Amino acid sequence: MVPERQPTERRVLEMRFRALGVAAATAGLLVAGSIPASAHGDGGWGHHDVGDLSRHWHPGHGGGKPPVLKSTTTVAEHLAGPLTFDVGPFGHSIVVGQAFASLLSSVKPGEAPTTLVAETPGTDVSAVSSLLGWTTFATRVGDMESVSSSLLLRRSPSGTVSQVADLLAYEQANNPDAVTTYGFTGLTDECLAQVPPFLAPYPGAIDSHGYGSLTLPGVTFVADAGGNDVLAVDRHGNVRTVAVLPPAGFTVTAEVAAAFGVPDCAVGATYNLEPVPTDVEIGSDGWLYVSSLPGGPEDGSFGNLGSVYKVNPRTGAVKLLATGLAGATGVALSPNGTVYVAELYANQVSTISRNGTVTPLGEFTQPAGIEWSNGRLYVSTNVFGDGSIVSAKVR
Repeated sequence: MVPERQPTERRVLEMRFRALGVAAATAGLLVAGSIPASAHGDGGWGHHDVGDLSRHWHPGHGGGKPPVLKSTTTVAEHLAGPLTFDVGPFGHSIVVGQAFASLLSSVKPGEAPTTLVAETPGTDVSAVSSLLGWTTFATRVGDMESVSSSLLLRRSPSGTVSQVADLLAYEQANNPDAVTTYGFTGLTDECLAQVPPFLAPYPGAIDSHGYGSLTLPGVTFVADAGGNDVLAVDRHGNVRTVAVLPPAGFTVTAEVAAAFGVPDCAVGATYNLEPVPTDVEIGSDGWLYVSSLPGGPEDGSFGNLGSVYKVNPRTGAVKLLATGLAGATGVALSPNGTVYVAELYANQVSTISRNGTVTPLGEFTQPAGIEWSNGRLYVSTNVFGDGSIVSAKVR
């Protein structure tokens, strides 16, 4: 799962290298306002084919030179943990989850936030996405070690809030990553016996943290940072597993072994971190694009292990698009096929080409949420302080 605040290194050790990402949420619907949806008397939540949706779009190939950052404009400020948000049509309003204030808010450029939903203090508000005036979001109650509630909710244009799905109940009944082993792999029994207990291999645990969401007519995709998977929720609240992301493995060096009390026999072995999906969007190819923020120390001692994956929403096939990212907390896709990713720990936003080449776009302080809307890139910044959302012009 992803903690509400940056943890200490000691906390990292105690949590067996479980997901230490950036905060309580990241994502939002990048394509809100541009989805060719049609309502059928059900508020736009009828059955639509993901492939049909993608075929309505006519993006380019994302080739040529990487985009260049031209300018930024602050469109919202004084936010408490704006880790997930969505931009309305024409940029006239932004719906944002203020994770550290337990609020779902609406912000119009130049105006103070308006509260849409106020949750019990301590409740994480995340995974914000919208469609046709309806706002989908997730809530979570718990800490780094346990969770007591993880829900997917939806707010109607009139302000009524209803439950879409109980994500924790699904996790408890299915635990999709239970078959995955995290921690050391390939060690002999003799060597494994010398490994500190908190670094011993362990299976995927019961946890749920809806971190990012993408709402399309008839289905909402959820990046569950606690469950390490991508889920699909239909309009009736039925949940299914689309895919479990692969572990983020790194090779243990002598320096890492010395720092964490690992025996010499484990040097050169692979340690698998939990993948921690943080955002989900859909591309013109009909595949989902998912950012991943693996658990582990934040100082780069294990290397930059953040990634962006492509996931087939029909078959669950997973393909690695790019890795080597320093805290991939959100992903956005522009109409020409360019993939943008927020790198929290590098204080920058980068672009990813179709062949997986990563190119820095520009510096942003503590970027987390990222959206493409109305021909501009939107990024939430300074998310652990006096948070803001900026609109960026790129060419």
